[in-house]
Amino acid sequence: MVWKEALGRRSKLSPSCSGYLAILPKLRNVHQRKENHAQVFSVHICVKDSKMFHENTSADCLTTVTTPTEDGAFQTKGHNTRLLSPEEAERLAKDRVLVSDFKQLKLEKEAQKNWDLFYKRNSTNFFKDRHWTTREFQELKACREFADQKLTILEAGCGVGNCLFPLLEEDLNIFAYACDFSPRAVEYVKKNSLYSTERCKVFQCDLTKDDLLENIPADSVDVVTLIFVLSAIHPDKMHLVLKNIYKILKPGKCVLFRDYGLYDHAMLRFKSGSKLGENFYVRQDGTRSYFFTTEFLSQLFRAEGYEEVVNEYVHRETVNRKEDLRVPRVFLQSKFQKPFSKT
Repeated sequence: MVWKEALGRRSKLSPSCSGYLAILPKLRNVHQRKENHAQVFSVHICVKDSKMFHENTSADCLTTVTTPTEDGAFQTKGHNTRLLSPEEAERLAKDRVLVSDFKQLKLEKEAQKNWDLFYKRNSTNFFKDRHWTTREFQELKACREFADQKLTILEAGCGVGNCLFPLLEEDLNIFAYACDFSPRAVEYVKKNSLYSTERCKVFQCDLTKDDLLENIPADSVDVVTLIFVLSAIHPDKMHLVLKNIYKILKPGKCVLFRDYGLYDHAMLRFKSGSKLGENFYVRQDGTRSYFFTTEFLSQLFRAEGYEEVVNEYVHRETVNRKEDLRVPRVFLQSKFQKPFSKT
C-alpha cells in the first residue's frame, strides 16, 4: 500500500513561502561544482538567526546535506518543521470544516476497494522504482554481522514492488516477505518477471487486523520497511500496525520508516472539504493521507515498546528547471528498534 509520492501537478512558490529554501542558492552553486561526483557531501549552516525553520529547538546549527540526484532535488535533515508563509498559515487555520462522520465511516469501510481501484487505474506505472532506499537507509547493509550474511526483511505495504524489486536486484543475500492491503497490487507483484518464490513471499494483508504470524515466524525478521504506508491508515489504527510488526521483528532489530511530514507540499494542496481530522486528509479517489510530526510518531512507536534511534524531518526542494518550478517536500525519516527485552 504505497502512497502517492509523485504529484501530478506542481505549483509556483512565492518568495514568502520559500521558508527553508533561503539557503539553497549557495547549495546550488556547490552542487553545480560537484555535479560530476557521486559522493554525498555536507555543509554546516547556522540557523540561529535565520527564518529557515520554526524556532522549536535549542540547537543553533544543523547539518544540511545535499545529494546529487537525477531529479535535481536538494535535501536537508533536522528536527524542525517547515516554516509556513503567512498566506499558507492563514489558509490552514481557516480550513476547519471536517468531512461528515457518515462519509468518514464510508471511507474507512471502502479503504481496500479504493486502493484496488487506484491500482486498476494506474497499473504498475504510477510510482518510480525506489533505488534511493539503500542510500537513505544504510542499515540495510550495516546490520549484517558479516559481509555475505543473509537478511530477512519485511516490506509492509509493498504496493506493486517499486521498493521490493530494486532491493532484491541490488542485494542477492536478501529474502523478502512483502504484503499489501490491495489484492490487485499483490497480483501485480506476483506477475513481475523478477518475482521468485525462492527469494520472496508476498501476501495480501490488512496490517491493522490480519496477524502477520500467519505468514511469518515470530522474531524472525531483521529489517521492516514501512515506507509511505502508515500515512494511508486512520490514525486511530496506526498502533495496531506497529503492534503487529513487533511480533515478527527480531529483538535488537529495526523498523525503517519514511512518510509524509507536516506541511509537505501535498498537504498544502488539499482544497476545503478534504479534511478528515488534524493533519489527516482525503484525496478525490478516496485514498487518505496523514502528515506526521516527529512528536506524534515517537509517541506512537514508544507506546508499543519500540526504542527511538533516529527521528527527523527531511526537507527537499524539487526543481523543474525547464518550467522554473520549485516544490518544497517534507518527509519524516526514522528508525525505531525492538529492544532485546521488552520493558
